[in-house]
Amino acid sequence: MSEFNKDDYLNDMEDAESLKNDPASAGSAAASSSEAPADKGDKTAADASKGADAADAKAGSADAKADDADELTPLGKAKKEAADYLEALQRERAEFINFRNRSAKEKDVFRQHGIIDVLTALLPALDDIDRIREHSEMDDSFKAVAAKIDKAFEKFGVEKFGEKGEDFDPTKHDAILHKPDPDAEKETVDTVVEAGYRIGDRVIRAARVVVASPQN
Repeated sequence: MSEFNKDDYLNDMEDAESLKNDPASAGSAAASSSEAPADKGDKTAADASKGADAADAKAGSADAKADDADELTPLGKAKKEAADYLEALQRERAEFINFRNRSAKEKDVFRQHGIIDVLTALLPALDDIDRIREHSEMDDSFKAVAAKIDKAFEKFGVEKFGEKGEDFDPTKHDAILHKPDPDAEKETVDTVVEAGYRIGDRVIRAARVVVASPQN
């Protein structure tokens, strides 16, 4: 075996200029340099793909949680059903209360109409009783009957009105005659021909009266 000679080894190596001008060497270097960016691009694409997969997985997890929230437990379903029944019951109760109040008002109206019909039918007889009281003496039995009739109408809220000397009010008095009176300072009731009747604020019949009027 020959002895290694360093100077001979270094002289046999190609210098940098010859490598630069050698096409084969240049092509090999270019191929090496082009492979590096390609590897980097592949890595970036892989990272992007992983990010997209992670986003899809996160969205799927959110949808699963929403579906789980929609599915109530047996206790939750029972509470929801109880709340629905309670709401329906309260609505029905409110409608029943309104119906009951409306029925009570209608009942009062029908009752009042019935009393008015009876009173209107008995007005001629009541007027005759008043005339007998005013112009003749009544025996005890007749007085008792008249008193019972008056109490019966009072029980149903019927009020009799019209008195001599009270101020004339056209809303409750029906003036059949105006009589000049030199002593009168304002219009007053001089004579009650037929008494008036009312129920509450509703006048069933105005009192028919003779009015004393001041002289002009």
